[in-house]
Amino acid sequence: MHYIGLMSGTSVDGIDAVLVSISANGEPVLVATHAHPISPDIRSGIQALMHAGDSEIDRLGEADMALGELFAEAAQALIRKSGMEKKNIRAIGSHGQTLRHRPRAQHPFTLQIGNPAAIAEHTGITTVGDFRSRDMAAGGQGAPLVSAFHRRMFHSQWHSRAIVNIGGIANITYLPADDSQAVSGFDTGPGNTLLDQWIGRHHARDHDEAGQWAASGKLSKELLESMLTDPYFEVSPPKSTGRETFHLDWLHTHLKSLPSEPSAVDVQATLLQLTALSIAQAVLRFLPQTQEVYICGGGAHNRALMSALTEYFSGVPVATTEALGLHPDWVEATAFAWLAHRTLEGQTGNLPSVTGARRAVILGGIYPA
Repeated sequence: MHYIGLMSGTSVDGIDAVLVSISANGEPVLVATHAHPISPDIRSGIQALMHAGDSEIDRLGEADMALGELFAEAAQALIRKSGMEKKNIRAIGSHGQTLRHRPRAQHPFTLQIGNPAAIAEHTGITTVGDFRSRDMAAGGQGAPLVSAFHRRMFHSQWHSRAIVNIGGIANITYLPADDSQAVSGFDTGPGNTLLDQWIGRHHARDHDEAGQWAASGKLSKELLESMLTDPYFEVSPPKSTGRETFHLDWLHTHLKSLPSEPSAVDVQATLLQLTALSIAQAVLRFLPQTQEVYICGGGAHNRALMSALTEYFSGVPVATTEALGLHPDWVEATAFAWLAHRTLEGQTGNLPSVTGARRAVILGGIYPA
C-alpha cells in the first residue's frame, strides 16, 4: 500500500511531501520526495495568524482553504514526480500547519490549518488530518506524535537512543533499548524558530544557512542565562510548546533585562547556543540513560548547531538519522503517512507515555475521496 505524507512545520518554510510504501506488517519505505514552496503572501498570512489580530476568523478561514489547496498541489506534484498512478495511493496523511497549541489552557486545544476536505477534493485521494486533537481529547498534550513512528523506525535493542527533531520547535523521543521500558518524549523548547525570526528581522532571509551568521558572532552569557530562566525549561515531561511561547517579543523581553543589548549577530550566536544547550540539558536531565543521539529536521543542516550539540553531548555520539537509513529532511512527513495508515487500519497512533494521554487512541479524522 502507498501513502502520501504532508508536513509544514513551525518555520513555514515549505511543504514536505513524501510517497511511502507500507508493507502488510507496517514497515514503511520511502519511495519519493518533493519539497513544495509556500508563496510569500501565504507564508506571511500564516505567520500573522500565529498572533492575535483584527478580522482573525475571516483570515483564518481563508488561510485554511488556501493552504489546503496548496497541500493538494504538493501531493499532485509528488505524484507526477514519482510516476505513481493515483489509484495505487490509499490515502494522504496531512499534519497541517499549526497556528495555536495550548495544552495548558483551561480547555486545552490545538489548531492546525490546511483543510483536509480541500486536499481530498482536489486530489481525489482519501485524506487523514487533524491528528493532534484526539490525543488532547484523551487528556494528552497532542504532541509529540511522531514518537510511535520513531520507535517503529529507529529502535535498537543494543543502545538507548534519543531522536531529536529540530524544526521550529525541538522535540525528543527517547527509545530505551530495553523493550520493557516505556518510550518517552517531549518538546525541549525552541529549535529553529527564534533563529529564523531573528535573521528574518535583520537580513530578510528565512533561515541562517548552515548557521554561518551565528558562527560569526559571540555568545552573550547574560542573554543566554536570562533566556534559560524561562519556566518551560524546568517543567517535567510530558510537555509541549510552540511559537506562541517562543517568539521575538519573548526574546525582546530578555534583551530589555540586560544592562546593554548585544549586537544582532551576537544575539544570533546566543540563540543558537540556547537551542543546543536546552536540547542537551533536557536529554541529560530527563533522559540520562541516553547512549546515542540522532538529529532530524531542518536543524540537521545547521553545521554550527550540530557542532554545538556535539560539544554539549560530550561522550555521547551525535549523528543525523541518515545514519539509521532515513534522511533527516523527510522523517516527519513519513511519520504522518505512517500515522494515516494506522488510522485507516483502526490502530492507535499516540503513545500515552509521551503525550500524557489517558489511553492510546486512533488519531485523526478521515475525509473520503
